[in-house]
Amino acid sequence: MNENPESSQPMISDADLTQESWKIFQIMAEFVEGFQKLSGIRPSVSMFGSARCKPGHPNYKLGVAIARLISDAGFSVVSGGGPGMMEAFNKGAFKGKSTSIGLNIQLPNEQLANKYQDMSLYFRHFFSRKVMFVKYASAYIVLPGGFGTLDELAEILTLTQTGKSKRIPIILVNSKFWRGLISWFRKTMVAEGTINEDDLNLIQVVDTPQQVIDTILTFYQGRDLLHEDLDRQPNHL
Repeated sequence: MNENPESSQPMISDADLTQESWKIFQIMAEFVEGFQKLSGIRPSVSMFGSARCKPGHPNYKLGVAIARLISDAGFSVVSGGGPGMMEAFNKGAFKGKSTSIGLNIQLPNEQLANKYQDMSLYFRHFFSRKVMFVKYASAYIVLPGGFGTLDELAEILTLTQTGKSKRIPIILVNSKFWRGLISWFRKTMVAEGTINEDDLNLIQVVDTPQQVIDTILTFYQGRDLLHEDLDRQPNHL
């Protein structure tokens, strides 16, 4: 006896469909709020690093110093809004001349928003939050971190490599920390042909706050940063 293939498929209840449909509206609402609040903060720099880094750690102090210098140079600073390096970035920006922004995420174990935010947004969905990190950024700065930091870095590199995001500075800070990864990119990924040698030019590795700001300002030298940002923004973001 032949079974009806459709009869073996799991049944999806109306309640499940309704729940999934509401998720779409939740994501749309997060996009709308993010676009409305962040569209006026250009130019801005998105910064990433470990949530586990404690105040007093050299990387924490470095994050504060970099964010302060960037803020005083006229760039709003965007972080994940939580503890660790995110707090360091917001703290440095909060002391500076430009806006300190936190893109906070709601987690089962509630992430506590740090207190150094001039503007705070709250997201339930990582997807919409990630788009906000990329949408208005004029540069990305990545300090030592864990899987979450690597996830953000990989996504930024992929979007830039494939032309889905505009080409802007991608700056890794602390050459000692990143040396092994960059070596693996070159000796393994380039050697295996999974990336091109030219793809490594998407990344710049530096060690000091002044090198960070010099890299950004050199990239935009002679350009109208604000209008270039508006003109070159890819449609998919």
